[in-house]
Amino acid sequence: MRLYVNIDHVATVREARGTDEPDPVRAAVLVELAGADGITVHLREDRRHVQDRDVRLLAETCRTALNLEIAAEPEMIRIATELRPMQVTLVPERRDEVTTEGGLDLGGEARLERLRRAIDPLADAGIRVSLFVDPDREALEASAALGVPAIELHTGEYANARSSEAKEREVDRLREAAELGSTLGLSVHAGHGLTYENVLPVARIAPIEELNIGHSIVSRAVFAGLEGAVRDMLELLRGARGRGPNSE
Repeated sequence: MRLYVNIDHVATVREARGTDEPDPVRAAVLVELAGADGITVHLREDRRHVQDRDVRLLAETCRTALNLEIAAEPEMIRIATELRPMQVTLVPERRDEVTTEGGLDLGGEARLERLRRAIDPLADAGIRVSLFVDPDREALEASAALGVPAIELHTGEYANARSSEAKEREVDRLREAAELGSTLGLSVHAGHGLTYENVLPVARIAPIEELNIGHSIVSRAVFAGLEGAVRDMLELLRGARGRGPNSE
């Protein structure tokens, strides 16, 4: 299983003071040194945290893989095709949300056509495209029909579930979606709201090959340092699949 670390909230701290530190590009170096498989950043239309400068420097300096999250909007597609990160994950975006609240709405031909207009130029530029979707059959089947190689399952409802019964239901839902995605030929990723306390049930779902985790790691880094926080998460994920710390 791959761990991609989302460093958006390093930029959030920087933007709180409108200064030049902490620098998310320097954070990416530490994340990679700690053993993460990739870096994820969300360049939002309102530029509330990550800035164009950050993405440009990350595209030039990332030694692992850069996963750029963007809305399916012409300006964002233009930036992505210019910078050519390894992967682009198309996500829904609303200006008044604190963080992404759910998967893409794939209902209706008009929405699908809008996504096709985003997917095609990205694919033509040699960029791997993933869609951020809810763990539902309809969303997975629509994703496969769009011809993307990967999807990222939204784990927010699992993360927000309060009772153990509700959590179990959401894990079952994620497992069924992951198995269906794999059957449809999609690479299955997952993320949103995952923490050191709740990640293991998701990490144990065999078809899921990549997790995107950010806020919890950046939060722990305040106390443990960024490299230590990444290594702690990697150790959890290795244990979830029954592998030791030195396993390949």
